[in-house]
Amino acid sequence: MKLLMLGGTEFVGRAITEDALERGWDVTVFHRGRHAPPPGAVSLHGDRLEPDGLAALATGEWDLVVDTWSHAPTAVRDAARLLHGRVRHYTYISSRSVYTYPSPAGLGEDAPLVEGSPDAEATDYAEDKRGGELAALGAFGEDHALLVRAGLIIGPYENVGRLPWWLNRVARGGPLLAPGPRDLALQYIDVRDLARWTLDAAAAGLGGPYDLVSPLGHATMGSLLDACAAATGGRVEQRWTDPAVIVKAGIEPWTELPIWLPPGELCDYLFGADVSKALAAGLTCRPIEETTADTWAWLRSLGGVAPHRPDRPQKGITAEREAELLGL
Repeated sequence: MKLLMLGGTEFVGRAITEDALERGWDVTVFHRGRHAPPPGAVSLHGDRLEPDGLAALATGEWDLVVDTWSHAPTAVRDAARLLHGRVRHYTYISSRSVYTYPSPAGLGEDAPLVEGSPDAEATDYAEDKRGGELAALGAFGEDHALLVRAGLIIGPYENVGRLPWWLNRVARGGPLLAPGPRDLALQYIDVRDLARWTLDAAAAGLGGPYDLVSPLGHATMGSLLDACAAATGGRVEQRWTDPAVIVKAGIEPWTELPIWLPPGELCDYLFGADVSKALAAGLTCRPIEETTADTWAWLRSLGGVAPHRPDRPQKGITAEREAELLGL
């Protein structure tokens, strides 16, 4: 199988590239040259936002394309149009953010969508992702365009700072602000499970949208923190704190306390997906214990400091604010 990976050097793209190489596929990675792709991949360089930035893709044929683009939909539009006729299947890594907010828990791929245009420049994340979807569909049609609507993505290579922050915080030990409730159900996808399912689905010729996160209840906030402690050996005292107390203190969910959201509309929206379609199409999700252990091993190989995308805010509450809320 010949795969063209549009962006295959960081996080999601890297995991997909590595999975394809492990399958023995012929992999070409098109990227800007800022980071090296995994060994064994062929590199083509270009910047999709520059004039003639796709020149390196003017020739060549592939079986599959996977595109991870997250900004101006015009970049997806131009790549898909250029490759049409030389590629049989186009996969676009999208996001569950394309669904309108608020939406109740339990909705699937037929939930209402935000507006988007394949001809738009960068606007906001949700509309950019929806525009990217429409660009892929416009060039390849639903039968040959797979839309992978991922939710929260964690695992090795993470460059947005969510799971790495929790692992480092738990490793430090001591009294830990544990945002409740302990049994809060989480939905996420390990980046390697995303990679495996995506390549299986693309090779099988699946098309159209699929929500890709773990089944509801696959993990909880409690099992996540327990798994972080087991992986790191951190001796923490979990002090479970009522969500109302956290919110009243002005602590930002999702950023100062990564991954966590207080129960309510946003939590239902992000952690309430019906993923039966993806499960029926072969999605399997590894235990949270495996995800945390492997991410910790990767972090330790980097000296505990994960790479961080410059376009994403830093994550995590300061030690001072945490101590203040815990009354230390």
